[in-house]
Amino acid sequence: MNRMRRAGFFKSPIWFLVPVIIYYAAFWIRPTISVIIESFTDKSGVFSFANYVRLFSQKSMRTAFLNTILFTLGSAILQFILAFALALWLNKKFRFSNLVLFITLIPMAFPPAAVGILWKTGLYRFGWINSFLCSLGLMNPANPVDWMSFRNLYAVILLIIIDTWTVLPSVMIILLAGLQNFNKEFEEAGWVFGANKFQTLKDIVFPIMKPTIITAMILRMIAAVQVWLIAVMIFGYNVVPFLVERIAYNVDVITFAKYARKDAYTISVIVAAIVLISVSIYLRVSGEKQKGGEIA
Repeated sequence: MNRMRRAGFFKSPIWFLVPVIIYYAAFWIRPTISVIIESFTDKSGVFSFANYVRLFSQKSMRTAFLNTILFTLGSAILQFILAFALALWLNKKFRFSNLVLFITLIPMAFPPAAVGILWKTGLYRFGWINSFLCSLGLMNPANPVDWMSFRNLYAVILLIIIDTWTVLPSVMIILLAGLQNFNKEFEEAGWVFGANKFQTLKDIVFPIMKPTIITAMILRMIAAVQVWLIAVMIFGYNVVPFLVERIAYNVDVITFAKYARKDAYTISVIVAAIVLISVSIYLRVSGEKQKGGEIA
Protein backbone atom coordinates (compact mmCIF):
# COMPACT_ATOMS: atom_id res chain seq x y z
CA MET A 1 0.00 0.00 0.00
CA ASN A 2 2.77 2.43 0.94
CA ARG A 3 4.64 1.50 -2.24
CA MET A 4 1.55 2.36 -4.29
CA ARG A 5 1.20 5.71 -2.53
CA ARG A 6 4.83 6.54 -3.23
CA ALA A 7 4.40 5.60 -6.88
CA GLY A 8 1.30 7.79 -7.08
CA PHE A 9 3.13 10.70 -5.42
CA PHE A 10 5.98 10.60 -7.93
CA LYS A 11 3.49 10.49 -10.81
CA SER A 12 1.78 13.64 -9.53
CA PRO A 13 1.62 16.59 -11.98
CA ILE A 14 3.22 18.78 -9.31
CA TRP A 15 6.60 17.40 -10.32
CA PHE A 16 6.31 19.29 -13.59
CA LEU A 17 6.62 22.49 -11.53
CA VAL A 18 9.97 21.50 -10.05
CA PRO A 19 12.08 22.96 -12.92
CA VAL A 20 10.14 26.22 -12.68
CA ILE A 21 10.63 26.37 -8.90
CA ILE A 22 14.36 25.71 -9.29
CA TYR A 23 14.64 28.36 -11.98
CA TYR A 24 12.87 31.03 -9.89
CA ALA A 25 14.81 30.08 -6.77
CA ALA A 26 18.13 30.43 -8.60
CA PHE A 27 17.48 33.39 -10.89
CA TRP A 28 14.72 35.39 -9.16
CA ILE A 29 14.21 34.68 -5.45
CA ARG A 30 17.90 34.67 -4.50
CA PRO A 31 18.83 37.87 -6.41
CA THR A 32 15.69 39.60 -5.11
CA ILE A 33 16.50 38.78 -1.49
CA SER A 34 20.11 39.89 -2.04
CA VAL A 35 18.98 43.25 -3.45
CA ILE A 36 16.60 43.83 -0.52
CA ILE A 37 19.33 43.01 2.01
CA GLU A 38 21.81 45.30 0.22
CA SER A 39 19.32 48.18 0.25
CA PHE A 40 18.95 47.93 4.04
CA THR A 41 22.67 47.68 4.89
CA ASP A 42 25.40 50.29 4.88
CA LYS A 43 28.95 49.95 3.55
CA SER A 44 30.01 47.97 6.62
CA GLY A 45 27.09 45.53 6.28
CA VAL A 46 25.13 46.86 9.28
CA PHE A 47 21.33 47.10 9.04
CA SER A 48 20.39 50.71 8.32
CA PHE A 49 17.89 52.99 6.56
CA ALA A 50 20.75 55.28 5.54
CA ASN A 51 20.37 54.43 1.83
CA TYR A 52 16.71 55.46 1.80
CA VAL A 53 17.35 58.60 3.85
CA ARG A 54 20.22 59.64 1.56
CA LEU A 55 18.17 59.06 -1.59
CA PHE A 56 15.09 60.98 -0.50
CA SER A 57 17.25 63.86 0.69
CA GLN A 58 18.23 64.37 -2.97
CA LYS A 59 16.04 66.68 -5.03
CA SER A 60 16.49 64.58 -8.18
CA MET A 61 15.17 61.52 -6.36
CA ARG A 62 12.10 63.33 -5.05
CA THR A 63 11.46 64.68 -8.55
CA ALA A 64 11.87 61.19 -10.02
CA PHE A 65 9.38 59.79 -7.51
CA LEU A 66 6.80 62.50 -8.30
CA ASN A 67 7.32 62.16 -12.07
CA THR A 68 6.86 58.40 -11.86
CA ILE A 69 3.57 58.75 -9.95
CA LEU A 70 2.27 61.43 -12.32
CA PHE A 71 3.29 59.44 -15.38
CA THR A 72 1.73 56.22 -14.08
CA LEU A 73 -1.62 57.79 -13.17
CA GLY A 74 -1.80 60.05 -16.23
CA SER A 75 -0.86 57.40 -18.77
CA ALA A 76 -3.08 54.71 -17.22
CA ILE A 77 -6.18 56.94 -17.18
CA LEU A 78 -5.65 58.43 -20.64
CA GLN A 79 -4.77 55.13 -22.26
CA PHE A 80 -7.73 53.30 -20.72
CA ILE A 81 -10.22 55.95 -21.90
CA LEU A 82 -8.83 56.04 -25.44
CA ALA A 83 -8.32 52.27 -25.68
CA PHE A 84 -11.83 51.48 -24.45
CA ALA A 85 -13.41 54.01 -26.82
CA LEU A 86 -11.40 52.58 -29.71
CA ALA A 87 -12.28 49.01 -28.71
CA LEU A 88 -16.01 49.87 -28.59
CA TRP A 89 -15.76 51.43 -32.04
CA LEU A 90 -13.87 48.52 -33.61
CA ASN A 91 -16.21 46.00 -31.98
CA LYS A 92 -19.08 47.33 -34.14
CA LYS A 93 -17.59 45.51 -37.15
CA PHE A 94 -18.17 48.35 -39.60
CA ARG A 95 -16.80 48.41 -43.14
CA PHE A 96 -12.97 48.51 -43.24
CA SER A 97 -12.85 47.83 -39.47
CA ASN A 98 -10.12 45.24 -40.05
CA LEU A 99 -8.05 47.82 -41.91
CA VAL A 100 -8.50 50.32 -39.06
CA LEU A 101 -7.49 47.61 -36.58
CA PHE A 102 -4.35 46.88 -38.62
CA ILE A 103 -3.41 50.58 -38.68
CA THR A 104 -3.94 50.99 -34.92
CA LEU A 105 -1.66 48.01 -34.24
CA ILE A 106 1.28 49.43 -36.21
CA PRO A 107 2.92 51.20 -33.20
CA MET A 108 3.26 47.80 -31.50
CA ALA A 109 5.82 46.84 -34.16
CA PHE A 110 8.25 49.56 -33.04
CA PRO A 111 10.76 48.70 -30.27
CA PRO A 112 11.14 51.36 -27.53
CA ALA A 113 14.49 52.57 -28.89
CA ALA A 114 12.99 53.08 -32.35
CA VAL A 115 10.05 54.96 -30.81
CA GLY A 116 12.47 57.28 -29.02
CA ILE A 117 14.41 58.00 -32.22
CA LEU A 118 11.23 58.47 -34.27
CA TRP A 119 9.74 61.02 -31.89
CA LYS A 120 13.00 62.79 -31.14
CA THR A 121 13.43 63.61 -34.83
CA GLY A 122 10.00 65.22 -34.73
CA LEU A 123 10.44 67.20 -31.51
CA TYR A 124 13.20 69.49 -32.79
CA ARG A 125 12.23 73.01 -33.87
CA PHE A 126 12.37 71.99 -37.54
CA GLY A 127 11.28 68.39 -37.05
CA TRP A 128 8.41 66.59 -38.74
CA ILE A 129 5.87 67.51 -36.02
CA ASN A 130 6.26 71.25 -36.53
CA SER A 131 6.38 70.77 -40.31
CA PHE A 132 3.11 68.86 -40.18
CA LEU A 133 1.43 71.45 -37.95
CA CYS A 134 2.64 74.27 -40.21
CA SER A 135 1.26 72.51 -43.29
CA LEU A 136 -2.15 72.39 -41.56
CA GLY A 137 -1.93 76.09 -40.69
CA LEU A 138 -1.88 75.36 -36.95
CA MET A 139 1.57 76.87 -36.35
CA ASN A 140 3.49 79.91 -37.54
CA PRO A 141 6.56 78.66 -39.50
CA ALA A 142 8.51 81.70 -38.30
CA ASN A 143 7.98 80.74 -34.65
CA PRO A 144 7.98 76.92 -34.28
CA VAL A 145 7.61 75.27 -30.88
CA ASP A 146 10.82 73.92 -29.36
CA TRP A 147 9.41 70.72 -27.87
CA MET A 148 12.84 69.61 -26.68
CA SER A 149 12.98 72.60 -24.32
CA PHE A 150 10.00 71.29 -22.29
CA ARG A 151 10.79 70.56 -18.67
CA ASN A 152 9.04 69.40 -15.48
CA LEU A 153 5.29 68.80 -15.85
CA TYR A 154 5.22 69.76 -19.54
CA ALA A 155 7.91 67.20 -20.31
CA VAL A 156 6.04 64.50 -18.38
CA ILE A 157 2.83 65.28 -20.31
CA LEU A 158 4.75 65.08 -23.57
CA LEU A 159 6.15 61.68 -22.59
CA ILE A 160 2.66 60.49 -21.62
CA ILE A 161 1.43 61.39 -25.13
CA ILE A 162 4.35 59.56 -26.76
CA ASP A 163 3.89 56.54 -24.51
CA THR A 164 0.16 56.51 -25.27
CA TRP A 165 0.87 56.34 -29.00
CA THR A 166 3.19 53.40 -28.32
CA VAL A 167 1.19 51.22 -25.92
CA LEU A 168 -2.41 52.17 -26.75
CA PRO A 169 -2.73 49.23 -29.22
CA SER A 170 -1.74 46.68 -26.57
CA VAL A 171 -4.33 47.99 -24.10
CA MET A 172 -6.94 48.26 -26.84
CA ILE A 173 -6.43 44.68 -28.06
CA ILE A 174 -6.98 43.28 -24.54
CA LEU A 175 -10.21 45.26 -24.13
CA LEU A 176 -11.35 44.39 -27.65
CA ALA A 177 -10.85 40.69 -26.91
CA GLY A 178 -13.05 41.07 -23.83
CA LEU A 179 -15.76 42.89 -25.81
CA GLN A 180 -15.80 40.20 -28.51
CA ASN A 181 -16.49 37.57 -25.84
CA PHE A 182 -19.24 39.74 -24.35
CA ASN A 183 -22.77 38.37 -24.72
CA LYS A 184 -24.71 41.15 -26.46
CA GLU A 185 -28.00 39.78 -25.16
CA PHE A 186 -27.25 41.39 -21.78
CA GLU A 187 -26.82 44.75 -23.49
CA GLU A 188 -30.02 44.30 -25.49
CA ALA A 189 -31.89 43.37 -22.30
CA GLY A 190 -30.80 46.68 -20.77
CA TRP A 191 -32.20 48.57 -23.77
CA VAL A 192 -35.48 46.68 -23.48
CA PHE A 193 -35.86 47.82 -19.87
CA GLY A 194 -35.28 51.46 -20.84
CA ALA A 195 -31.55 51.94 -20.18
CA ASN A 196 -29.70 54.36 -22.42
CA LYS A 197 -26.27 53.64 -23.93
CA PHE A 198 -24.36 55.23 -21.06
CA GLN A 199 -26.36 53.33 -18.39
CA THR A 200 -25.90 50.08 -20.30
CA LEU A 201 -22.18 50.69 -20.53
CA LYS A 202 -21.82 51.63 -16.85
CA ASP A 203 -24.13 49.06 -15.27
CA ILE A 204 -23.83 46.08 -17.62
CA VAL A 205 -20.73 46.20 -19.83
CA PHE A 206 -18.24 47.47 -17.23
CA PRO A 207 -19.16 44.97 -14.45
CA ILE A 208 -19.10 41.98 -16.81
CA MET A 209 -15.80 43.09 -18.35
CA LYS A 210 -14.20 43.78 -14.98
CA PRO A 211 -11.65 40.89 -15.15
CA THR A 212 -10.48 42.07 -18.58
CA ILE A 213 -10.26 45.70 -17.45
CA ILE A 214 -8.32 44.73 -14.31
CA THR A 215 -5.85 42.71 -16.38
CA ALA A 216 -5.29 45.56 -18.83
CA MET A 217 -4.88 48.19 -16.11
CA ILE A 218 -2.54 46.13 -13.94
CA LEU A 219 -0.27 45.37 -16.88
CA ARG A 220 -0.34 49.03 -17.88
CA MET A 221 0.50 50.32 -14.39
CA ILE A 222 3.36 47.88 -13.97
CA ALA A 223 4.85 48.99 -17.29
CA ALA A 224 4.24 52.70 -16.58
CA VAL A 225 6.09 52.60 -13.25
CA GLN A 226 9.11 51.16 -15.08
CA VAL A 227 9.29 53.90 -17.74
CA TRP A 228 12.79 55.20 -18.48
CA LEU A 229 14.03 54.35 -21.98
CA ILE A 230 11.79 56.78 -23.87
CA ALA A 231 12.69 59.60 -21.45
CA VAL A 232 16.41 58.91 -21.87
CA MET A 233 16.20 58.46 -25.66
CA ILE A 234 14.41 61.80 -26.08
CA PHE A 235 15.73 64.06 -23.31
CA GLY A 236 18.79 62.22 -22.01
CA TYR A 237 19.71 61.51 -18.37
CA ASN A 238 18.88 63.95 -15.55
CA VAL A 239 16.46 66.06 -17.64
CA VAL A 240 13.18 64.28 -16.82
CA PRO A 241 14.13 61.88 -14.02
CA PHE A 242 12.10 58.74 -13.30
CA LEU A 243 12.79 56.06 -10.72
CA VAL A 244 13.96 53.40 -13.18
CA GLU A 245 15.87 56.10 -15.06
CA ARG A 246 17.77 56.72 -11.80
CA ILE A 247 18.63 53.00 -11.65
CA ALA A 248 19.99 53.09 -15.21
CA TYR A 249 21.88 56.31 -14.43
CA ASN A 250 23.60 54.75 -11.41
CA VAL A 251 24.44 51.54 -13.28
CA ASP A 252 25.45 52.94 -16.69
CA VAL A 253 26.68 56.49 -16.13
CA ILE A 254 28.17 56.71 -12.62
CA THR A 255 28.97 53.00 -12.27
CA PHE A 256 31.99 53.50 -10.04
CA ALA A 257 30.62 56.32 -7.86
CA LYS A 258 30.68 55.78 -4.11
CA TYR A 259 26.99 54.96 -3.62
CA ALA A 260 26.01 54.03 -7.20
CA ARG A 261 25.48 50.32 -6.53
CA LYS A 262 23.67 50.87 -3.22
CA ASP A 263 21.43 53.53 -4.75
CA ALA A 264 20.53 51.26 -7.68
CA TYR A 265 19.56 48.45 -5.30
CA THR A 266 17.55 50.77 -3.08
CA ILE A 267 15.62 52.36 -5.95
CA SER A 268 14.86 48.87 -7.30
CA VAL A 269 13.22 47.97 -4.00
CA ILE A 270 11.26 51.24 -4.03
CA VAL A 271 9.99 50.54 -7.56
CA ALA A 272 8.94 47.01 -6.62
CA ALA A 273 7.12 48.36 -3.54
CA ILE A 274 5.28 50.97 -5.63
CA VAL A 275 4.15 48.31 -8.10
CA LEU A 276 2.88 46.01 -5.34
CA ILE A 277 1.10 48.82 -3.47
CA SER A 278 -0.47 50.25 -6.65
CA VAL A 279 -1.79 46.87 -7.77
CA SER A 280 -3.10 46.07 -4.28
CA ILE A 281 -4.93 49.41 -4.01
CA TYR A 282 -6.42 49.03 -7.49
CA LEU A 283 -7.64 45.48 -6.78
CA ARG A 284 -9.12 46.53 -3.45
CA VAL A 285 -10.89 49.62 -4.81
CA SER A 286 -12.28 47.76 -7.83
CA GLY A 287 -13.39 44.89 -5.58
CA GLU A 288 -15.20 47.25 -3.19
CA LYS A 289 -16.95 48.96 -6.11
CA GLN A 290 -18.14 45.60 -7.41
CA LYS A 291 -19.46 44.62 -3.97
CA GLY A 292 -21.21 47.97 -3.67
CA GLY A 293 -22.83 47.45 -7.07
CA GLU A 294 -24.01 43.95 -6.12
CA ILE A 295 -25.52 45.21 -2.84
CA ALA A 296 -27.26 48.07 -4.65
